[in-house]
Amino acid sequence: MSRRLAAPRTTVTETCPGRSVPGTPRKQGATMPTLGIIGSGNIGSAVARLAVAADIDVVLANSRGPQSLTDLVGELGPRATAGTVEEAARAGEATVLSIPLTAYRDLPAGLLEGRTVLSTGNYYPFRDGRIAELDSEEVTTAELEQHLLPGALLVKAFNNILAHHIPQLARPAGALDRSALPIAGDDPGAKVRAAELIGRLGFDTVDAGTLDESWRFEPEAGAYTRIYLADPNVPAEHIMQAPAAPLPADKLQEALRTAQRVKVAARTF
Repeated sequence: MSRRLAAPRTTVTETCPGRSVPGTPRKQGATMPTLGIIGSGNIGSAVARLAVAADIDVVLANSRGPQSLTDLVGELGPRATAGTVEEAARAGEATVLSIPLTAYRDLPAGLLEGRTVLSTGNYYPFRDGRIAELDSEEVTTAELEQHLLPGALLVKAFNNILAHHIPQLARPAGALDRSALPIAGDDPGAKVRAAELIGRLGFDTVDAGTLDESWRFEPEAGAYTRIYLADPNVPAEHIMQAPAAPLPADKLQEALRTAQRVKVAARTF
């Protein structure tokens, strides 16, 4: 049954959940956390590149094993290492999970319990098959992911932006053309930690609410991918090569506020 959801909160302040959160500049000599990344596809690799550029060590893992990551780790340099899924999950304060929705069930039980998890994925029926509870809008994709990861402190992030736009739009804290990304989650502390990490990677964040409100930046909703295009009217067949343009927090907040829920059952992509 579809839920009627309230509009996201849009008051701007420094660090409170439900609000725009500027990225935290790194202090001279501060120790950066290690970041575990499970999934080495386009989004996982893009986040890894930003992390090593921000002097954050990364441990990368995928379903094919550490040996399959030799080239990527070599490209990323000495701050990157390849590991098992278990090693990446325990590598640092947070874990980026960038795998297909159907692969969540293959993760070892309890792997991410108690950990802050940034989930970057979306429901794509052409890849994942039809999932009844998502098609019926009984839950959002993020709520289903949380159900599949009991005990994890899940934060939805990086799922509304194209992978090639991530490096194009990353900026230092305080830059006038810095872009914002939405986050959603049920644990306030996890959202604060996610916002701090994303800030170090080069983006401000806007809290879009709880996991049941994350539909606002799911595929084809108002705050999904096209809002970062320099030309929002680019034909769909050219979108994967289209350049990005900065998106400040106030424009993202408005896109989240006015988003209309897309009928998931009608989607085929």
